[in-house]
Amino acid sequence: MSDPTLKVQLSNGLTVHLKEIHTAPLISHWIWYRVGSRDEPAGLTGVSHWVEHMQFKGTPRYPATVLDRAISREGGMWNAFTYLDWTTYFETLPADKISLALELEADRMVNSLFDPEEVESERTVILAEREGHENEPLFRLGEAVQTASFRVHPYRHEIIGDKEDLRRMTRDDLYRHYRTYYNPNNALIAMAGDFEAEAMLQRLQELYAPLSAVPLPERVAAACVEPPPQGEQQLEVTGPGQTTYIQISYRSPAAAHPDFATFTIIDSLLTGPSSLNMFGGGGISNKTSRLYRALVDRELAVSVGGSLQATLDPFLYDTIITVHPQRTPQEALAAYDAQIRRLQEEWVSSDEIARAIKQARALFAYGSENITNQAFWLGYAEMFASYDWFTGYLENLSRVTPDEIMRVAQTAFQAQNRVVGVYLPDRSDGGGKEP
Repeated sequence: MSDPTLKVQLSNGLTVHLKEIHTAPLISHWIWYRVGSRDEPAGLTGVSHWVEHMQFKGTPRYPATVLDRAISREGGMWNAFTYLDWTTYFETLPADKISLALELEADRMVNSLFDPEEVESERTVILAEREGHENEPLFRLGEAVQTASFRVHPYRHEIIGDKEDLRRMTRDDLYRHYRTYYNPNNALIAMAGDFEAEAMLQRLQELYAPLSAVPLPERVAAACVEPPPQGEQQLEVTGPGQTTYIQISYRSPAAAHPDFATFTIIDSLLTGPSSLNMFGGGGISNKTSRLYRALVDRELAVSVGGSLQATLDPFLYDTIITVHPQRTPQEALAAYDAQIRRLQEEWVSSDEIARAIKQARALFAYGSENITNQAFWLGYAEMFASYDWFTGYLENLSRVTPDEIMRVAQTAFQAQNRVVGVYLPDRSDGGGKEP
C-alpha cells in the first residue's frame, strides 16, 4: 500500500504524523495519549475514562460552555475515546478553521481545570453510565468473562472501571493521572486533510515546543506477568431479560504478533470479519461464515458474531452467540465446538480462504476511506505497533496459508485457553442478581 506521510518527533518527545489529502477542504486532527485502562493500578480502575470526561470541562482559555458551541459553529465535529491501551481526542473541521482544534488541544494538554464541583458532577454521570451498563445482559456477561480471563493483567477490568473505585476516587487522583500521562513525550498528533505538511508541522512546533517532557512511571501492565491459562473456565451470569447468551473467549495475540493476521482470517471464516476501526467503517454480511451456517441456519442461535481487537498485549478473541429461544446453551455450544474441531482437523480450501481474505479486505477498506478515518489510522496503528502495520495489513492477510490456519486453530483454540460464559435470563425486565 503506497501511503506517503510525514512523521517527525519534536525535541520534547511529541510525535507528529501528517498526511496531505487534497480531495476536500477538510482536516481531521487527532491527539493520542498512550494511556488507558492497562495503566490503572488497583483502586483506580476507570481513572483514564474519567480523565477523558474532565477534558471537556474546560480550561481558563476555553471554558466548558464555550468548547462545544465553538466546534459546532465552525461546522465541525469532535469526540473522544478511552480504550485499553490509549485515550484519543479528535476534531474534524473545515480546513480554514483547523486552528481552533490545534490551539484547543495544545491548551488542554496542560491547562485543564479539574474543578472539584465538576469532578463530583461527573462522578454522578459516570456511575449512572456504569449502572446503565449493568442492566445490559452482554455487559454483565462480558465483564464476568473478562475478569475470569486474566489473573493479574489490568486488561481484566472494564474500561469504565469498578463501581467501588468510581465512588472512592478523588479529584487529586484524577489530576495526578492527568499530569502523569498528558504530556508531549506520551502523545502523538495525527492529521490528515487539506494542508501543506511542512507548514502544518511548523505550526505544531510553535504550539507544542514550549511544553516540556515529563518522566513517565513504570507501566502497571509491564509489572504484571500474566500466566498462561491453566484450563477451561465456565461461568454463569443471571439477570434481567428474556434472552440467553453465550460468550466464548480465547486468549488472542497482541496486534504486532505474526499470528494476528492468521487470527483475522480465522475470525472471518468463523463469524465474518471484525472491524478494527472502532471509529466506524461499514459492515459485511456474515451469512456465509461457518458459525452462521452451523448455528443460525440450523436455528440453534438467533445471531452469532466475533470480535478480534488490536491491542498492545495479548487480549481476547470473543464469540457471542444469541441462543434460539427454543434451544439450550448446551446445544449451541456443542455446535460451536464442532466447528472449532473442524478447523483443527480439516484443511481450509483455498477458495474459502480467498473469500475470508476478500471480506476482511473489504471491511478494512470501508474503515479507511474518508479523511477522518485516514487520520484515525495514522495514530491508532502507532498505539499498538507502527504505521507500517497499517500499510502492510492487506499483504499480511494475503500471506495466510492453510497450514498456518490449522496450526493456530490447534494451538490457540484449545479448551484450556478459553473462558465460556452463559447469561441466563430470569425472564424479567428489571432487577435480577448481580453477576
